[in-house]
Amino acid sequence: MWKVVVLVPFAFDDVGLANRSAQLDAVVLSPNIQFDFKPVKAGPDLYDSWHDLAMADIAMFEAGCTAQEEGYDALCIDTMSDSGANALRSVLDIPVISPARTAFGLMLMLGNKFGVLTQWDPWKALYKKAAAEMNLQNHLVGVESINTPPDVRNLLGGKEEVVFPKLLEAGLRLVDQGAEAIVLGSTTMHQSAAFLNEHLPVPVINPGPATYKIAETMLSLGITHSHVGFPKPHSEKLGMLHAMLDGAATWAEKQS
Repeated sequence: MWKVVVLVPFAFDDVGLANRSAQLDAVVLSPNIQFDFKPVKAGPDLYDSWHDLAMADIAMFEAGCTAQEEGYDALCIDTMSDSGANALRSVLDIPVISPARTAFGLMLMLGNKFGVLTQWDPWKALYKKAAAEMNLQNHLVGVESINTPPDVRNLLGGKEEVVFPKLLEAGLRLVDQGAEAIVLGSTTMHQSAAFLNEHLPVPVINPGPATYKIAETMLSLGITHSHVGFPKPHSEKLGMLHAMLDGAATWAEKQS
Protein backbone atom coordinates (compact mmCIF):
# COMPACT_ATOMS: atom_id res chain seq x y z
CA MET A 1 0.00 0.00 0.00
CA TRP A 2 1.21 3.50 -0.85
CA LYS A 3 1.41 5.99 2.00
CA VAL A 4 1.04 9.74 1.41
CA VAL A 5 1.54 12.45 4.00
CA VAL A 6 -0.46 15.68 3.72
CA LEU A 7 1.23 18.63 5.40
CA VAL A 8 -1.30 20.87 7.16
CA PRO A 9 0.05 24.44 7.45
CA PHE A 10 -1.14 25.05 11.02
CA ALA A 11 -0.28 23.52 14.39
CA PHE A 12 -3.69 21.85 14.72
CA ASP A 13 -5.07 19.28 17.14
CA ASP A 14 -7.18 16.32 16.04
CA VAL A 15 -10.30 18.45 15.46
CA GLY A 16 -8.52 20.83 13.10
CA LEU A 17 -6.90 17.91 11.28
CA ALA A 18 -10.28 16.18 10.88
CA ASN A 19 -11.69 19.24 9.07
CA ARG A 20 -8.74 19.06 6.68
CA SER A 21 -8.90 15.31 6.13
CA ALA A 22 -12.58 15.67 5.17
CA GLN A 23 -11.25 16.72 1.76
CA LEU A 24 -10.69 13.03 1.05
CA ASP A 25 -14.47 12.60 0.76
CA ALA A 26 -14.46 14.68 -2.44
CA VAL A 27 -12.36 12.30 -4.54
CA VAL A 28 -12.43 8.61 -5.47
CA LEU A 29 -9.09 7.00 -4.66
CA SER A 30 -7.64 3.53 -4.91
CA PRO A 31 -8.01 1.34 -1.80
CA ASN A 32 -4.26 0.80 -2.10
CA ILE A 33 -3.37 4.32 -1.01
CA GLN A 34 -3.40 5.77 2.51
CA PHE A 35 -3.30 9.47 3.46
CA ASP A 36 -2.03 10.77 6.80
CA PHE A 37 -2.47 14.43 7.79
CA LYS A 38 0.43 16.00 9.66
CA PRO A 39 0.47 19.51 11.16
CA VAL A 40 3.47 21.81 11.39
CA LYS A 41 5.08 22.28 14.81
CA ALA A 42 4.59 26.05 14.66
CA GLY A 43 3.86 28.61 11.98
CA PRO A 44 2.02 31.78 10.98
CA ASP A 45 -1.67 32.37 11.63
CA LEU A 46 -3.27 33.46 8.36
CA TYR A 47 -0.81 33.42 5.43
CA ASP A 48 -1.83 37.01 4.73
CA SER A 49 1.58 38.67 4.23
CA TRP A 50 5.15 38.05 3.14
CA HIS A 51 5.98 37.86 6.87
CA ASP A 52 3.68 34.84 7.15
CA LEU A 53 4.83 33.25 3.91
CA ALA A 54 8.50 33.33 4.90
CA MET A 55 7.67 31.57 8.16
CA ALA A 56 5.38 29.13 6.35
CA ASP A 57 8.12 28.00 3.97
CA ILE A 58 10.35 27.10 6.91
CA ALA A 59 7.56 25.45 8.92
CA MET A 60 6.36 23.29 6.02
CA PHE A 61 9.89 22.40 4.95
CA GLU A 62 10.69 21.15 8.44
CA ALA A 63 7.44 19.22 8.75
CA GLY A 64 8.01 17.33 5.53
CA CYS A 65 11.76 16.92 5.13
CA THR A 66 11.78 13.53 6.91
CA ALA A 67 8.76 12.12 5.04
CA GLN A 68 10.81 9.78 2.89
CA GLU A 69 12.72 8.23 5.78
CA GLU A 70 9.41 7.90 7.66
CA GLY A 71 8.24 5.55 4.91
CA TYR A 72 5.99 7.81 2.87
CA ASP A 73 5.78 7.34 -0.89
CA ALA A 74 4.56 10.89 -1.68
CA LEU A 75 3.86 14.19 0.03
CA CYS A 76 1.05 16.71 -0.53
CA ILE A 77 1.01 20.36 0.55
CA ASP A 78 -2.29 21.57 2.04
CA THR A 79 -2.08 25.27 1.22
CA MET A 80 -2.43 27.19 -2.05
CA SER A 81 0.69 29.16 -1.14
CA ASP A 82 2.63 25.97 -2.02
CA SER A 83 4.75 26.75 1.04
CA GLY A 84 7.89 24.67 1.37
CA ALA A 85 7.25 22.73 -1.83
CA ASN A 86 10.39 23.68 -3.74
CA ALA A 87 12.65 23.18 -0.72
CA LEU A 88 11.09 19.77 -0.09
CA ARG A 89 11.62 18.78 -3.72
CA SER A 90 15.30 19.57 -3.26
CA VAL A 91 15.77 17.07 -0.41
CA LEU A 92 13.16 14.38 -1.19
CA ASP A 93 13.08 11.84 -4.00
CA ILE A 94 9.39 11.04 -3.48
CA PRO A 95 6.80 13.16 -5.35
CA VAL A 96 5.96 16.49 -3.69
CA ILE A 97 2.57 17.73 -4.87
CA SER A 98 1.49 21.32 -4.28
CA PRO A 99 -2.07 22.58 -4.86
CA ALA A 100 -1.49 25.84 -6.75
CA ARG A 101 0.78 24.19 -9.31
CA THR A 102 -1.60 21.21 -9.51
CA ALA A 103 -4.78 23.27 -9.87
CA PHE A 104 -3.32 25.68 -12.41
CA GLY A 105 -1.93 22.80 -14.47
CA LEU A 106 -5.25 20.96 -14.35
CA MET A 107 -7.00 24.14 -15.43
CA LEU A 108 -5.12 24.03 -18.75
CA MET A 109 -6.95 20.80 -19.59
CA LEU A 110 -10.35 22.34 -18.81
CA GLY A 111 -10.16 25.73 -20.53
CA ASN A 112 -7.84 28.41 -21.83
CA LYS A 113 -8.77 31.15 -19.38
CA PHE A 114 -9.33 30.78 -15.67
CA GLY A 115 -10.14 32.78 -12.58
CA VAL A 116 -9.38 32.28 -8.91
CA LEU A 117 -12.20 32.50 -6.39
CA THR A 118 -10.94 33.36 -2.92
CA GLN A 119 -12.32 34.10 0.49
CA TRP A 120 -10.10 36.97 1.58
CA ASP A 121 -8.46 39.95 -0.10
CA PRO A 122 -5.00 39.52 1.52
CA TRP A 123 -4.63 36.17 -0.26
CA LYS A 124 -4.86 37.66 -3.76
CA ALA A 125 -1.10 38.11 -4.14
CA LEU A 126 -0.56 34.36 -3.71
CA TYR A 127 -2.35 33.47 -6.92
CA LYS A 128 -0.74 36.15 -9.04
CA LYS A 129 2.68 35.01 -7.79
CA ALA A 130 1.90 31.37 -8.62
CA ALA A 131 0.58 32.30 -12.07
CA ALA A 132 3.71 34.35 -12.77
CA GLU A 133 6.00 31.48 -11.70
CA MET A 134 4.17 29.19 -14.15
CA ASN A 135 4.04 31.84 -16.92
CA LEU A 136 0.24 31.73 -16.86
CA GLN A 137 -0.45 35.45 -16.48
CA ASN A 138 -2.16 35.56 -19.88
CA HIS A 139 -4.48 32.73 -18.84
CA LEU A 140 -5.58 34.32 -15.54
CA VAL A 141 -8.54 36.61 -16.16
CA GLY A 142 -8.86 37.72 -12.55
CA VAL A 143 -9.14 36.98 -8.86
CA GLU A 144 -12.45 37.58 -7.10
CA SER A 145 -12.80 37.68 -3.32
CA ILE A 146 -15.73 37.79 -0.93
CA ASN A 147 -13.35 39.36 1.62
CA THR A 148 -14.51 37.25 4.55
CA PRO A 149 -11.78 36.57 7.16
CA PRO A 150 -11.04 32.84 7.23
CA ASP A 151 -11.57 30.43 10.09
CA VAL A 152 -8.64 28.13 9.35
CA ARG A 153 -9.62 25.66 12.07
CA ASN A 154 -13.39 25.28 11.50
CA LEU A 155 -13.34 26.31 7.81
CA LEU A 156 -16.79 27.10 6.35
CA GLY A 157 -18.78 24.82 8.63
CA GLY A 158 -21.92 26.52 9.94
CA LYS A 159 -21.52 29.47 7.60
CA GLU A 160 -22.75 27.86 4.39
CA GLU A 161 -25.96 29.87 4.06
CA VAL A 162 -24.06 33.15 4.24
CA VAL A 163 -20.80 32.30 2.46
CA PHE A 164 -21.91 30.02 -0.39
CA PRO A 165 -24.19 32.62 -2.10
CA LYS A 166 -21.39 35.19 -1.90
CA LEU A 167 -18.95 32.75 -3.48
CA LEU A 168 -21.45 31.97 -6.22
CA GLU A 169 -21.90 35.67 -7.01
CA ALA A 170 -18.13 36.18 -7.12
CA GLY A 171 -17.75 33.10 -9.33
CA LEU A 172 -20.29 34.48 -11.79
CA ARG A 173 -18.26 37.68 -11.97
CA LEU A 174 -15.25 35.59 -13.04
CA VAL A 175 -17.36 33.91 -15.73
CA ASP A 176 -18.41 37.37 -16.97
CA GLN A 177 -14.70 38.25 -17.20
CA GLY A 178 -14.10 35.27 -19.48
CA ALA A 179 -13.13 32.50 -17.07
CA GLU A 180 -13.66 29.06 -18.61
CA ALA A 181 -12.68 27.32 -15.37
CA ILE A 182 -12.37 28.45 -11.76
CA VAL A 183 -9.85 27.46 -9.11
CA LEU A 184 -10.77 27.66 -5.43
CA GLY A 185 -8.19 29.90 -3.81
CA SER A 186 -7.73 27.98 -0.59
CA THR A 187 -8.02 24.46 0.76
CA THR A 188 -9.94 26.08 3.64
CA MET A 189 -12.76 26.60 1.10
CA HIS A 190 -13.08 22.94 0.12
CA GLN A 191 -16.58 22.57 1.59
CA SER A 192 -17.95 24.94 -1.07
CA ALA A 193 -16.70 22.98 -4.10
CA ALA A 194 -19.72 20.72 -4.65
CA PHE A 195 -22.17 23.64 -4.34
CA LEU A 196 -20.21 25.79 -6.77
CA ASN A 197 -19.78 23.01 -9.32
CA GLU A 198 -23.54 22.49 -9.22
CA HIS A 199 -24.44 26.17 -9.71
CA LEU A 200 -21.68 27.65 -11.88
CA PRO A 201 -21.59 27.11 -15.67
CA VAL A 202 -17.86 26.29 -15.66
CA PRO A 203 -15.84 23.62 -13.82
CA VAL A 204 -14.51 24.47 -10.36
CA ILE A 205 -11.22 22.89 -9.29
CA ASN A 206 -10.99 21.87 -5.64
CA PRO A 207 -7.20 22.04 -5.14
CA GLY A 208 -6.72 19.76 -2.12
CA PRO A 209 -8.46 16.68 -3.56
CA ALA A 210 -6.74 17.37 -6.89
CA THR A 211 -3.35 16.94 -5.21
CA TYR A 212 -4.38 13.57 -3.78
CA LYS A 213 -5.34 12.28 -7.21
CA ILE A 214 -2.16 13.62 -8.79
CA ALA A 215 -0.11 11.93 -6.06
CA GLU A 216 -1.85 8.66 -6.86
CA THR A 217 -1.25 9.18 -10.58
CA MET A 218 2.45 9.94 -10.16
CA LEU A 219 2.90 6.88 -7.98
CA SER A 220 1.06 4.76 -10.55
CA LEU A 221 3.32 6.07 -13.30
CA GLY A 222 6.46 5.67 -11.21
CA ILE A 223 7.64 9.24 -11.74
CA THR A 224 8.73 12.07 -9.49
CA HIS A 225 10.14 15.57 -9.78
CA SER A 226 13.44 16.34 -11.49
CA HIS A 227 16.58 16.93 -9.46
CA VAL A 228 17.88 18.88 -12.42
CA GLY A 229 15.05 21.32 -11.81
CA PHE A 230 15.24 20.96 -8.02
CA PRO A 231 18.90 20.18 -7.27
CA LYS A 232 19.93 18.60 -3.99
CA PRO A 233 21.90 20.78 -1.53
CA HIS A 234 25.66 20.24 -1.33
CA SER A 235 25.46 20.55 2.45
CA GLU A 236 22.21 19.65 4.20
CA LYS A 237 21.46 21.42 7.48
CA LEU A 238 18.23 19.71 8.41
CA GLY A 239 19.34 19.37 12.03
CA MET A 240 19.47 23.15 12.23
CA LEU A 241 16.02 23.30 10.65
CA HIS A 242 14.56 20.92 13.25
CA ALA A 243 16.18 22.91 16.08
CA MET A 244 14.64 26.12 14.72
CA LEU A 245 11.12 24.65 14.71
CA ASP A 246 11.53 22.96 18.08
CA GLY A 247 12.42 26.39 19.45
CA ALA A 248 9.50 27.98 17.61
CA ALA A 249 7.07 25.41 19.06
CA THR A 250 8.35 26.09 22.58
CA TRP A 251 7.97 29.84 22.04
CA ALA A 252 4.43 29.44 20.67
CA GLU A 253 3.39 27.28 23.63
CA LYS A 254 4.58 29.98 26.05
CA GLN A 255 2.48 32.57 24.19
CA SER A 256 -0.73 30.54 24.49
